[in-house]
Amino acid sequence: MLVLKFGGTSMGSAKALESVIEIIKEPERRKEIAAVVVSAFSGVTDKLIEISRSAAGAGSAAAESYLETAKEIQKRHLEIAGHFLSGNELKKAEEFFNGQFSELQKVLEGVSILGELSPRSLDLIMGFGERFSAGFLASILCARGIDAVFVDARPLIKTNASFGKALVQEEKSFSLIRPWFDSLKQLPILTGFIASTDDGISTTIGRGGSDLSAALFGAALGVKEVEIWTDVDGILTADPRQVKNAFPIDSISYEEAMELSHFGAKVIYPPTIRPALERGIPIRIKNTFNSGAKGTLIVKDSESGPYAIRGISSMSPVALIRVQGPAMVGVAGFSSRLFGALARRKISVILISQSSSEYSICLAVLPADVSAAEEAIREEFSREIDGGVIDQPVSEGNLSIIAVVGSGMKNTSGISGKVFHALGKNGVNVIAIVQGSSEINISAVISKQDEAKALNAIHEAFFLAGLRSVNLFLIGMGNIGGTLLEQIAAQREILAENHKIRINLAGAAELGRMIFDPAGIDPGTVRSLLRGDGMPKGGEEYSLPLFIEKMKGLNLPNSAFCDCTASDEIAMSYAKILKTAIAVITPNKRANTSSFEYYKKLRNYSLERGIPYLYETTVGAGLPLISTLRDLALSGDKIKRIEAVLSGTLSFIFNNFDGSKSFSALVRDAKAKGYTEPDPRDDLNAMDAARKVLILARECGLAGDALEFSSVEIEPILPAACLKAPDVEAFFKELEKSDGDFEARRSRAAEQGKALRYVAVIEEGSARLSIREEKADSPFRSLVDSDNIVVITTERYSSLPMVIKGPGAGAQVTAAGVFADIARIARTLV
Repeated sequence: MLVLKFGGTSMGSAKALESVIEIIKEPERRKEIAAVVVSAFSGVTDKLIEISRSAAGAGSAAAESYLETAKEIQKRHLEIAGHFLSGNELKKAEEFFNGQFSELQKVLEGVSILGELSPRSLDLIMGFGERFSAGFLASILCARGIDAVFVDARPLIKTNASFGKALVQEEKSFSLIRPWFDSLKQLPILTGFIASTDDGISTTIGRGGSDLSAALFGAALGVKEVEIWTDVDGILTADPRQVKNAFPIDSISYEEAMELSHFGAKVIYPPTIRPALERGIPIRIKNTFNSGAKGTLIVKDSESGPYAIRGISSMSPVALIRVQGPAMVGVAGFSSRLFGALARRKISVILISQSSSEYSICLAVLPADVSAAEEAIREEFSREIDGGVIDQPVSEGNLSIIAVVGSGMKNTSGISGKVFHALGKNGVNVIAIVQGSSEINISAVISKQDEAKALNAIHEAFFLAGLRSVNLFLIGMGNIGGTLLEQIAAQREILAENHKIRINLAGAAELGRMIFDPAGIDPGTVRSLLRGDGMPKGGEEYSLPLFIEKMKGLNLPNSAFCDCTASDEIAMSYAKILKTAIAVITPNKRANTSSFEYYKKLRNYSLERGIPYLYETTVGAGLPLISTLRDLALSGDKIKRIEAVLSGTLSFIFNNFDGSKSFSALVRDAKAKGYTEPDPRDDLNAMDAARKVLILARECGLAGDALEFSSVEIEPILPAACLKAPDVEAFFKELEKSDGDFEARRSRAAEQGKALRYVAVIEEGSARLSIREEKADSPFRSLVDSDNIVVITTERYSSLPMVIKGPGAGAQVTAAGVFADIARIARTLV
């Protein structure tokens, strides 16, 4: 036998009810159904509470308000009845409903006359929703050929008189249910949620109590299974409203389900599980709107699943109250007094954490209970507080509890580490931690604003361990940024399928505009979107502070900021961004070539907090220079000297300066090929190469601990007249005047079998760039076109230095290097 329960969303519309009817009529299931329990139509219970309070309000305006809302409820039910019924069947249903509604109006009139709404009256009024829905469903089923009967469950389920959340008297209820069922020939459509005292006074058994009603009938009748039909495909690994990758759990134990539901999983009402647990009756959670889905089976002993945990749940908002003081240490009975004082005020404690020193106790309560809890504590420990041996209770609000649940956690090492690693890497501060002795629940109290980020971070760590993701925020879509977007668009499916890395572009900015979408922006179209006519949908005017605030406000897990500009303003914001636990990736040299103090601040913060700060492309585009230097240092090697050609433009010019063309002609060629900036002096002044030298020098520590840009020695390439020229054409005319001097210098070197190269040298105490004459066997003579080269001499690589050579500039290789850093972020953050 089966007991089916349909929730409010399953009963909320004509379309939903069609699904309910099809489920009940399904031939194989129909033969096994012993009873159907229903909730009120979705939203009706809230409306009944609203009109109850309005009726109790003073004045004609309040009375008019509750009457109008009551008529809305009446109209909704009659419209749905009219959808399914006609003729005498509709007339009978209307008579039933009008009789029920007339009783409701009389109760409301009484509340209005008294101007008072007692808990007893509210329970009676709230129960009408289930009476309406059960009556209608019975009528509809009869019209569809199923011999069904409406049953008011109040005479069958007995409770105490704790109105609002009455406690069920199980054995007394079972003794009434069993003989009633034995004499019943029709399919009972039962009201959930409502019950009565021994004196017949209406009670309710708590919001969500229809689940408990179903479990009570199932336990009393000893059914094979209780099916709870809702609007999701079972109990999910996390709340799908906050974790989009959540998925249904096939099977779960009673204990695990109890833990998840206690900490916020809305699919099942926590007390529901107890009657089923005591009698070993499985509960299956099913989706009314996707009846073919397997759903989740709740059983006594669930088989181990493929994951170490079953699911993650959260509860918010909650408040934390801390009690501390020396009078607590080693004093027997202190906890008894504390929790006794709270119990007398009927305050439910959600979570408890006590320090091993016994100096402090933290407890979580609902925000509405904070004032009463603090008052109870002050009252109970007034003497100790006055004596200064216990502090005044301190509360902190706007918090959430994250609960990680699973029986597979028992005797499995590393679970806690994985949980708190995921939180720490995403900058989520843990305020309190609790793990029960049963080892199936690890709970952490965090700020409510971090709830969604924490859920996603933990969910990804456990359930998507093979898939690593980055939520990317990008500023700058010029040559490098635009090429990066093209590469991401072309590669992301391959990246996800073959490498289990997912890049989600969550925000982007360019040309005074910015746009955000946590669900993801198409990297293939975002540039044209921001560059098009008019402000794009969802876009707004760009400002760096606002971009950072929005990026921070989205609070997405595994977030990374990518700066593809040459902006000083953005570079000087990296520290602020890192402090929000957002990784930074950049080809922008400005941050690492500003003051040594700022450079060290960024490096140290990244190392100490574990927030990635990656800038491989600031020196050699796609060449692995910085990572190689770091690996050498980690292995214990000592760098003695670095020699390098670090400018693609200068490399091209000097590599081809063989006498076949004048120096100025080669500069024109470099400009025509796109190797130079629009003004070639921006390359030929060697400032860009010098910045790269400074970054390398700081990375390896060769040039002193506080090397500043002003200390880098730069031999000028151009005569002063070239630098002073008013425009680019004037510059070239001045440069042509110096062709003879350049050729003379080249010829002198060639006579000795040498060639000119512009080389940077970093060694102990200095960093300099100069034009050098290189012999034929020099590694710098092996360069072609615009290649860069770095020659590293270390204690281990002394007789034969390490050489790294390849394209050191260009949008494609630089963007590829940035892309590699983003992929590295995916492996680091998770």
